[in-house]
Amino acid sequence: MTSTIDPKSIGKPSRPRRHVRTLTGYLPEVDESGKEKWPRGEEKVWKEAMRNLDNDVPSIERSVVNHVQTSLARQAYNLDDTGAYQAAALSVRDNLILNWNETQLLYTKKSPKRAYYLSLEFLMGRTLDNALLNLGLKDQYNESVKHLGFSMEDILEQERDAALGNGGLGRLAACYLDSSASQELPVWGYGLRYQYGIFQQLISPEGQQLEAPDPWLQNQNPWELPRLDVTYEIRFYGNAERLQDGSGRAAWHGGQEVLAVAYDVMIPGCYTKNTNNLRLWESKPKRGFDLNSFNAGDYERAVESSNSAAAITSVLYPNDHTTFGKELRLKQQYFWTAASLQDILRRFKNTGKTITDFPDFVSIQLNDTHPTLAIPELMRILIDEEEVQWDMAWHIVTRTFFYTNHTVLPEALEKWPVPLMEHLLPRHMQIIYDINMIFLQAVEKKYPGDRDRLGRMSLIEEGFPKQVRMAFLACIGSRKVNGVAELHSELVRTTILKDFVEFEGISKFGNVTNGITPRRWLDQCNPELSALISKTLKLEKSVWLKDLYKLKDLLPYADDAEFRKQWVAVKQHNKERLARHVKTTLGFEVNTNAMFDVQIKRLHEYKRQNLNIFGVIHRYLTIKNMAPEERKKLNPRVVFFAGKAAPGYWIAKLTIRLIVNVARVINADPDTKDYLSLYFLPDYSVSLAEVLIPASDISQHISTAGTEASGTSNMKFCLNGGLLVGTVDGANIEIAEEVGETNVFFFGHLAPAVEELRYQHVYHPVPIEEKCPALANVLNQVSSGVFGDGGVYEPLLNTIRQGDYYLLSDDFDSYIAALDMVDKAYLDKTEWVKKSIRTTANMGKFSSDRAINEYAESYWNLESVKVPN
Repeated sequence: MTSTIDPKSIGKPSRPRRHVRTLTGYLPEVDESGKEKWPRGEEKVWKEAMRNLDNDVPSIERSVVNHVQTSLARQAYNLDDTGAYQAAALSVRDNLILNWNETQLLYTKKSPKRAYYLSLEFLMGRTLDNALLNLGLKDQYNESVKHLGFSMEDILEQERDAALGNGGLGRLAACYLDSSASQELPVWGYGLRYQYGIFQQLISPEGQQLEAPDPWLQNQNPWELPRLDVTYEIRFYGNAERLQDGSGRAAWHGGQEVLAVAYDVMIPGCYTKNTNNLRLWESKPKRGFDLNSFNAGDYERAVESSNSAAAITSVLYPNDHTTFGKELRLKQQYFWTAASLQDILRRFKNTGKTITDFPDFVSIQLNDTHPTLAIPELMRILIDEEEVQWDMAWHIVTRTFFYTNHTVLPEALEKWPVPLMEHLLPRHMQIIYDINMIFLQAVEKKYPGDRDRLGRMSLIEEGFPKQVRMAFLACIGSRKVNGVAELHSELVRTTILKDFVEFEGISKFGNVTNGITPRRWLDQCNPELSALISKTLKLEKSVWLKDLYKLKDLLPYADDAEFRKQWVAVKQHNKERLARHVKTTLGFEVNTNAMFDVQIKRLHEYKRQNLNIFGVIHRYLTIKNMAPEERKKLNPRVVFFAGKAAPGYWIAKLTIRLIVNVARVINADPDTKDYLSLYFLPDYSVSLAEVLIPASDISQHISTAGTEASGTSNMKFCLNGGLLVGTVDGANIEIAEEVGETNVFFFGHLAPAVEELRYQHVYHPVPIEEKCPALANVLNQVSSGVFGDGGVYEPLLNTIRQGDYYLLSDDFDSYIAALDMVDKAYLDKTEWVKKSIRTTANMGKFSSDRAINEYAESYWNLESVKVPN
């Protein structure tokens, strides 16, 4: 779309706005008494600019056009949607910058305790709409861009999702940053600025997942501020030589040095001026282009150091099935944690406090095991650079860090080969050995002669090669350890960290059930429902979006026929929006009068998308065998899948291929297509989730009991009135406790039975034809070629026929029975809508505002610092 803007109707931009841009990122110096020192009389200019950054419609129009003409250097009378998006985003960013500067200035003056959230992923999604919501400027900007000849809906579509994450881990981190700012807590995030994200998912004609780079940075990213003056040197390889002075210090020298360059992303709080920060690191060579090699004709060597440095932040989760990929992953983790710690320490030292005060002013949350190298890195800095004695250094470290465990799956608990660690990070391997020796001495003192316990608790796992157990290091190096749902936290205490609980005491091991931000996952993705809630409760959004428990006041309206009618209309509009997306992307017409059944997750065997697709096949075969008059009694169902499989995870990729090829058969079958259809939506992202989640009637969260730590997509669906079909696992349990088990469809074995069932599979196997004839029939149909070359799927099918570690054959009959219960419940449309309303009304507990306040109060000892209006 292009639009013609008459510059005369806009007028000239006001002078203060030019000063806002020239002063971007500027902070005055603050003396010891906290008084601001502004050079060259700029205080007057700055404060005038702040007063004059008006957000009425004419001022916003002037701001947008000003950015078109100056920031973008384009003509205002010939502008496309992309340019309009960039100009609008830069205009919104002006507001964020002012609030960001005020927030950071207040933190500098008050020197409160700060928390830092270290996460390898931050799945932020699109920013413009979220920023407008949090600033309270959606209506003004909608009106302004309309006056300029554009549609805000079209402008929003121009933004690419930030490719900084993949799944629930990254989305949780993004929600926590939003909630920290909204709750006015001094919290920063630290991550990596991936050039190409994880990958762009494509589907081949055969249905196979293909991976392509995700060029999300190919256009200007208006939401990041390059901080080219904030750089830190990071060393790899080389030699670490212990000093012979009895201090325990060492000199680490040689090897490769790269630069970490900072990029800042502002995180606005909701209906507050508090604006926090996400600092991302990009890797660059310390010594870039080798001119001598180039002049000598050795062109590859001339750019070797540049390419090697750039590779560190090229992609998220490089394939670690190769030696190079494994080393690159470890490089990423050290690069990111080392740069972040240097930045945190620099900021702390600016307060003038002594290093022993560090834990009183800094808390660092480790989001899973990825940032665990921060523990030996802080030890290295304290001992080798700050000359702190070992005992005091360890005291500081163990009072600073907090560790969130996200899984009890053995394959997901990181371990790094000792030879690789010694090669890449020689000094850190020395420190880890020292930590382990002192720790095991303490264990031996408490449990004398218990050699098995020493082997179980050692940070070094014996084998060929030896491995460093990162979860154990994170555990003993942290002040507190938490799981992310009540069941998961109990499993952590009784399984993988049982010995540590016995040694250190139960008080160190807690639980913080995950949460989601209602700003994005209700108001932004489902604006009609948000408006209905505000109108019905007679509350401003600014009230209930920051106190989600107020949704309970919706419960009486479940019995109000007019309210139910409006609720159904909102759901129908959301279904129609999803149907338009399917038509645009896949070319298919979707029956919006059918039940919408959605599963959107990272592809993994424990999440059991394979159970879902086998259930779809079973339903298809059942319908196929029905008489035509019987089919007419059925609830039509549309099933949606979305999610990415790791590039090296062959079984997960086969599951995607099966889904795509089953869809081709089902959607083309004239006997069944009116009653069952299936779609795999490629390149799953936050933006796609924002379309899928509000449209769902049911969502599936069907992990093997005891394997899903929490899940947060289940919370998003339920908050939007979608009913939950799931196992008694993760946060499903707590959701059922809140919304009532009559509004949830549970199935499957419970967690305590899982190990015994696995034992039976290994030592007393029963042929699947005897154990679960229905599932055996489905597998045989796949093998026979009904859905394409059956031989292709044999590795996938054999994971069930031979071993069945994730217990599909044990849970399949119960799963089908649960889906039958869904069909019966859906026939009573009135009661179904009541269930939907009650589900949304009882989701107050699952706000990330509640979760982040638990961290602040019970873990970090953090107090809010409000920026005055």
